Amino acid sequence: MQQVRNHYAILGVSKNATSEEMKKSFRRLARQYHPDVNPGDKMAEEKFKDINEAYNILSDQTKRAEYDSQFFGKRRPSRGRDTIFRNGIGSNNSYRQDSDFWKFKNFSPGNSKRIKIVNSSPLGRRDVEAKLNLPLERAYQGGRERIRLEDGRSLEVEMPSGMINGQKIRLKGQGLDGGDLYLKISLATHPYFELQGTDIFCRIPVTPSEAILGETIEIPTIDGLVKMTIPEGVRPGQRLRLANKGYPDGNGGRGDQLVEIHIAIPLEINEKEFELYQKIREIEMFNPRHNFL
Repeated sequence: MQQVRNHYAILGVSKNATSEEMKKSFRRLARQYHPDVNPGDKMAEEKFKDINEAYNILSDQTKRAEYDSQFFGKRRPSRGRDTIFRNGIGSNNSYRQDSDFWKFKNFSPGNSKRIKIVNSSPLGRRDVEAKLNLPLERAYQGGRERIRLEDGRSLEVEMPSGMINGQKIRLKGQGLDGGDLYLKISLATHPYFELQGTDIFCRIPVTPSEAILGETIEIPTIDGLVKMTIPEGVRPGQRLRLANKGYPDGNGGRGDQLVEIHIAIPLEINEKEFELYQKIREIEMFNPRHNFL
């Protein structure tokens, strides 16, 4: 029997969890296990993939209903053994002939999707289409991606860099009866990056002293950590721009990274910090409520 993973347990929520509860748990876990936070930690990397897979399925009402039916109801048996393909070519060309639908499993992050018939030829060849869900970093980098078909075949596909939502990758001859397989790219929700056209938006927390005095800090980008200068007196909600650190535009250029400043207040401070804040309060002249008075 094919083992169906408990995505609710992976996200640490109950099967009756609301969308907001799942989103909150996903963001917390994604921050905890993100590769940038755990460089070189393979276990954290696998956990991060599992979290993305679980959230991608449970955050979509249709996918969640299908998953619940599969997990809590009757489970489908696995079919066959894996055959490794390079660039969509392999030695086992067997297909299921009894159905217009079959499944694939994307191992990064691992979504199961139904493939639908999109075109038929007079010779009986049938093109099929399926969604391939990818993390933003994976879609940006491109490279080899492994997918599994329900009939037991496994394909390794060379993906281009800078893929976007809705883009299609054609695998010649990998459809039904000699037709083609089209992989439709879908970008997974990222824990702190948001794609806005070719710009990448994120929120970065800074301390009160960093906001007032200015500071050079490290922030994550799609290329890794970079240093950014926080100007003196930066305001909450103010946006700073990192030129050419966004997403590829398809013409050799890139968008920018937009960094929105969030001033984080510490939950706890030590005795020395408390004394210094008291001294600041005694001498400070700034009154943010002046206009109210």
